[in-house]
Parts: sequence; C-alpha cells; structure tokens
Amino acid sequence: MNITWDAEKYTEDFSFVHQYGESVTELIESDVNSTLLDLGCGNGTLSKSLLDKGFRVQGIDASKELLELASVKYPEIPFIQADATDFSLAKPVDVVFSNAVFHWIDADKQASMLRCVHRALKENGEFVFEFGGHGNNQLIHESLARTFEEYGYSYDMPFYFPTIAEYATLLEKAQFKVNYAILFNRPTELEGEDGLRDWIQLFVKTPFSVVDNEDHKAVILDTTVKRLQKTLYKDGKWYADYVRLRMKASRL
Repeated sequence: MNITWDAEKYTEDFSFVHQYGESVTELIESDVNSTLLDLGCGNGTLSKSLLDKGFRVQGIDASKELLELASVKYPEIPFIQADATDFSLAKPVDVVFSNAVFHWIDADKQASMLRCVHRALKENGEFVFEFGGHGNNQLIHESLARTFEEYGYSYDMPFYFPTIAEYATLLEKAQFKVNYAILFNRPTELEGEDGLRDWIQLFVKTPFSVVDNEDHKAVILDTTVKRLQKTLYKDGKWYADYVRLRMKASRL
C-alpha cells in the first residue's frame, strides 16, 4: 500500500506510534554494537533511540516525506528509501527491527517481505517486530464499512491483521524459527477533541478514494465519528481500539 504522509502532522499528533515501539525494542537480545536495520523507520525516532542504546543502525522506509524529516533530524543515521517487499542490503545485519509497519503490506506481499528480511539477516540473526493483529481497530473499520454501505460505496479493508497462527506459519515457511508471540489489546489514547477524526483522515485514506462526492466524504466521516462516540470516547478523550501482534523470530 502506497500513501503520501503528512510527515509533520504524523510526528506531532501521533507520537504514540514510536512511544509504544520503545517497549518492542526491549525484546532485542543482541549485544550493543550489533548491526541493526529499522525496517519501516518512518521519521527515524525509534532509529535514534536504538542508536542511543548502542546499536549500529540504518533505516529503510518507502516514504520520501518521512525520510526527508528523518535525515534532517538524525543526520548521523543512514536512511534508504526502499520498499519493504523488495529491498536488499550491502551486508547482512544482526537484527531486523520493525514497529507498526507490516499491517500496511498486503497479505499477498508478506512472503516477499519476509524473504527480503531473511536475506538481510545473518544466520541466527534476530527478527523483532510489532504490528496490528487480528481484531485491530475492529470497531472503527466496522463502523466505516457500515456508513460506506449506507451511502452506496464498498469499503475495501486496507490493512492486513493476522492471527498468531497465521503469521507464525508465514515465518516458518520463510525459514524463521518463532521464539515469542503475543496478541494483546492496547486501547490507545488519541490527541485532542478531534482525535478520532484526525486518526481516520491520516491512516484510513485508501478506502475514501472510491468516494467521488466530497460532501459524501465529509458526511461519512462525521457519521462514523458520531457512532463511535459511545464506545471510543471516554472521560473527554478519544481512544482507538488497537490490538497488537508482537513477535520475535530467528533466521535459520
């Protein structure tokens, strides 16, 4: 899935993405000074955190906008623009790390991405990652689909949210050994009074491409937000119903 990011808004209003990613880095067991690839590094915030922990870091992302921001903020880190499903490194690394990326990759492209990761790792290298798992943002997507249908549009689910079993099978087929896996609920606070509206506008762009009436787009968004207020707006704050899949594997 290719989208154009508002890099500044992503950084300012959705900092929880990399903040939650900090706990994922704790799964890495390789010694400091090990080489590490941050796959889907975005604005580079976690890349810098990993560098500060002592890893020799490089980052890859498909977004030109986010990489431009990363390169300005962290010029000491090499960043490469490349697709996660079709990349290669000059030398294999000890660790491939990724946070909040793989749900953006279509199901039929996951195997290609895992082959790239396998090639990028040294033998027995660590593969540590987290992304949206089965049930992620289910309330939001179900409400959007309902409203789309009411206005005569089909809602094309833009994300891939697998179960543990489903993704473990893909990893094993790609010659990885699964060492750790957990699927867990993580309700996530959104910033500001328009938190849910802003979240949908930034992260759920693709389905709206079929809505050719601008008035319909606005009404669909308004209706969806209003419907979700009973379940996702609590004590004056918006929350997204996140479910995360966190895993660790080693290259065979």
